[in-house]
This record gives sequence, C-alpha cells and structure tokens, in this order.
Amino acid sequence: MNQNTSSFDDELDAIDLQIIEALQKDGREAFAQIAERLGVSPGMIRMRYNRLVEKGVLRVVAITNPLRMGFKMMAMIGIKAEGERLLEVASKIAALDEVIYLILVSGSYDIIAEIVCHNQDDVLRFLTERLYKIDGIRESETFIHLKIVKEIYF
Repeated sequence: MNQNTSSFDDELDAIDLQIIEALQKDGREAFAQIAERLGVSPGMIRMRYNRLVEKGVLRVVAITNPLRMGFKMMAMIGIKAEGERLLEVASKIAALDEVIYLILVSGSYDIIAEIVCHNQDDVLRFLTERLYKIDGIRESETFIHLKIVKEIYF
C-alpha cells in the first residue's frame, strides 16, 4: 500500500464510512436519502462522494451475476508458474475472456484465477485449449464453485 492510501485512511470519518456502506448496499441510492438518514445536507454527501471517488476509495459500478447471465459454471484455478515468467503468464491469463478475476499470491500457488463458463465442456475446453497452452505454466489445480455462500465487493 502506498503512503497516499494509508494517509487517506486516517482521514475517513464516520460519515464517510456510512456513505460507503450505504452505496455498497445500493449504489443508486440518492444522495438526498443518504443525507436525510445521516442528518446532513445532500451537498455534503455529494462533496464527500466526489472526494472518495477522486482518492480512489470508492467506485460505483454495475455488478452482474454470471450465473443469471447464462454461465452455469464458475471455478477458481490455482496456478504455478515459472518464476521468471510470472508476470508474462499472468498477463496472458488475464487476457482470456473466461477470466473474471486474477491475482498474484504467495503460498502454494503463484496465481489465482476465477473463471466463468457456460458448462462443464466449456471448462474443459478452457483448460485444455487455452490455459494449458500458455508457456510458463508449470501446474494448476481447478476448484469448481459448488455454492457461493458469501460475496462482498469492496
């Protein structure tokens, strides 16, 4: 974390946190409604919202549910890569359409990728025809999602 982020964390007060919480529940909630609930003016909410966005603390976006958009299979894949090619491998994996989330991690794996596919055949095709053809991947392990119990967006 850079210094700008950590110094900004100290500047967040209770109202900022309540604005963030309200928008996490409903990103379309009107500033006037938030202001009324918090006992402040809508102008204050707008000003604080703009500051939170400008500082990179908050971003309001539409989140889709892949399972309701025709994708019936989701999986996490732990990937081990050749060390000197880690960033190159990660970049190539990130470019694949099925990949919706990709992180570099420490531990047993170097990369964790989350994918969405229409069915089991598509998962198999993704693994054999796309992922495993990327040079620099040493090993992988696929974990099929059985049920999402909790999902939070930051």
